[in-house]
Amino acid sequence: MRGRPAPARTVVIDGKLLPEVLDEAMVHAVVHGFYDEIRKDDLLGPIFNGVIAPEDWPVHLAKMCDFWSATLLRTDRYDGRPLPPHLAIPELGQEHFHRWLSLFRATVERLCPPEVADLFLDRALRIAHSFRLAIAFHRGTDTTGIVPISREALS
Repeated sequence: MRGRPAPARTVVIDGKLLPEVLDEAMVHAVVHGFYDEIRKDDLLGPIFNGVIAPEDWPVHLAKMCDFWSATLLRTDRYDGRPLPPHLAIPELGQEHFHRWLSLFRATVERLCPPEVADLFLDRALRIAHSFRLAIAFHRGTDTTGIVPISREALS
């Protein structure tokens, strides 16, 4: 594990105290549970399994745990750039992000108390919107019609 552990200070996200139940173990459970679903999904599995070799999954999962730890627990474990690998996937489109968010929502709602699931999902919705805009811009597509995917639109 790189970096320092979660700080011992009070963490505030969007003006709310971070629930104490959210810890590294929960981040690990969400990341591993989510990617277990991704890898067997008919739409997303072929993309992820085509880009990430079987022997590279442990490294990817550790990196995603670092990402979510940094995002929600405010650790400094993640130092990567998550967008470039997504820009390199030409077939990545609206339906993939919608499915990704639906699987993520199902995972966090299954594994986390509601207030923690909301934190994870809120961040995922923001990240997905940012990625969708960046991908469209990178492809030279008009971004003015790209609106955030809402919670209500997820299955």
